[in-house]
Amino acid sequence: MIIGIAAVDRKGAIGKGGKLPWHYSADMKFFRETTTGHAVVMGRKTWLTIGKPLKNRLNIVLSRDSNIEPQESLIVLSDVEAVISFSESLATDLFVIGGAQIYQAFLPRIEKRIITEVPLTVSGADAFMPQGYLEGFKVEESKSLEDDLVVKFYGRG
Repeated sequence: MIIGIAAVDRKGAIGKGGKLPWHYSADMKFFRETTTGHAVVMGRKTWLTIGKPLKNRLNIVLSRDSNIEPQESLIVLSDVEAVISFSESLATDLFVIGGAQIYQAFLPRIEKRIITEVPLTVSGADAFMPQGYLEGFKVEESKSLEDDLVVKFYGRG
C-alpha cells in the first residue's frame, strides 16, 4: 500500500527554507513508530535535509541526481514509475514522506493518508501540500498527540 504521511499547518504548509518549520517530539515519535519497518520515499531536497538514511526503514530517494551515493538501506530511483514498480516487490508499505514535489508526483497513487494537523500558521512557509490533496479521501480515524497535535487517518472515500 502507498501511504502519504505529513505534518501540515492550518494552511497546508509543510516546509520553510528547506526544513520543517516546527519541531514536535510527539510527532517525530509518531512518525518513527509508524514508518519503522517499512519503506519511505523522499525527494532529493528532503534527503539532503535529513542527511542520512532513516533507521530501520528502506530509504528510497526519488532523484535524477546521480551524485547521491547509494548506501546500506538507501536506494536512488529516477522516476515515479521505477518507485512504483520497485514497491510492488516489497513486503511492506511504502510511505511517501516529502517534500512538496514528491507529494505532487504521487498524488494519484496514494491510497491512504496520515496527516498530523499542526495547530499554527507558519509565516513565510514556502512548501505546501498539493492543492486538493485530500479530495476523494475521508477521515477514518483520529488520534490526539501531545502539544495539541491531531493525527487524522484518511482512506479513499
